[in-house]
Amino acid sequence: QLQLVESGGGLVQPGGSLRLSCTASGFTLDWYAIGWFRQAPGKEREGIACISSSGGSTNYADSVKGRFTISRDNAKNTVYLEMNSLKPEDTAVYYCAADPHGDEASMTEYEYLYWGQGTQVTVSS
Repeated sequence: QLQLVESGGGLVQPGGSLRLSCTASGFTLDWYAIGWFRQAPGKEREGIACISSSGGSTNYADSVKGRFTISRDNAKNTVYLEMNSLKPEDTAVYYCAADPHGDEASMTEYEYLYWGQGTQVTVSS
């Protein structure tokens, strides 16, 4: 069974940090570009970061640029999202997804075939 599982979410104070992990089971991530998306209550899901299969290309939404860093460890079949300087508006369910167009770092949702179930991130004092 092909599956992506996110972990690392939780409650953090404004200005704090979290690291999310996205681990695949049933397939290898080596050939896939991986994206992180989030959906806040009452809002549409948005792409925030993505990384090509080699890790050589990344792309970020303006809302997280300079605060979030996406990286991957193909040996561990895992992609990470390091989130720093968190703000209350970062509160959302965070999803990772796999895009078979591995050479591209695109945040176009329809290109992503496999999705995780999401992990909640809450930024609040």
